[in-house]
Amino acid sequence: MSIEPIAAILSAAIGYFVGSLAFGYWVAKSNGVDIFAVGSRSPGATNVKRSVGKKAGNLVFLLDFVKGLVATGWPLVAYSNLEYTESYGLLGLLAAVIGHSFSMFTPFRGGKGVAAMLGGVVALMPVAALIGIVIWLAIFYSTRYVSVASILMAVSLPISNRLLDAEATLQWMSLALAVIVTVRHKANIGRLIRGEENRFEKRSSESENSE
Repeated sequence: MSIEPIAAILSAAIGYFVGSLAFGYWVAKSNGVDIFAVGSRSPGATNVKRSVGKKAGNLVFLLDFVKGLVATGWPLVAYSNLEYTESYGLLGLLAAVIGHSFSMFTPFRGGKGVAAMLGGVVALMPVAALIGIVIWLAIFYSTRYVSVASILMAVSLPISNRLLDAEATLQWMSLALAVIVTVRHKANIGRLIRGEENRFEKRSSESENSE
């Protein structure tokens, strides 16, 4: 039995729509701020927190996390009676990350996809996700670089899944997600190499171009 085309298309289409929900832009706008015109000009939680405030930033992170969880989780429930159920969840997750990064609601602009990715991997690969979260916390609190913590968390996923001997589809998808997140941080990587990347400080008015 092969993957059902209609189920696959629906998983990807709904995943992209849910991922496109521009919570960072909308939350900032509700506070009178055009997030694309301030700070790093990214609608990710980090820039919202810096440019609008802690509560707004935390809300955006939560909403982006939930949309990744929903985009990934609903196919796991709806298609639980089909073979290759995880594949539909993976399609939903990948589409959600793409939707977050290139939102239909903000002329194909968006964030880095880290929070949405995390929501999805919690649903699909909880052990690898937990390892990734621990790595993010350790790197962030030791360096104060959100970008470095986010990249290393993403990169840890395919490594963890390989060590855990996870299904091949999970290994390949987590590798794809790591590549997407890393590429989306290419500007941060350039600034890190030049020693120009900003650290995240609670009272800093400077912005960091990271999810």
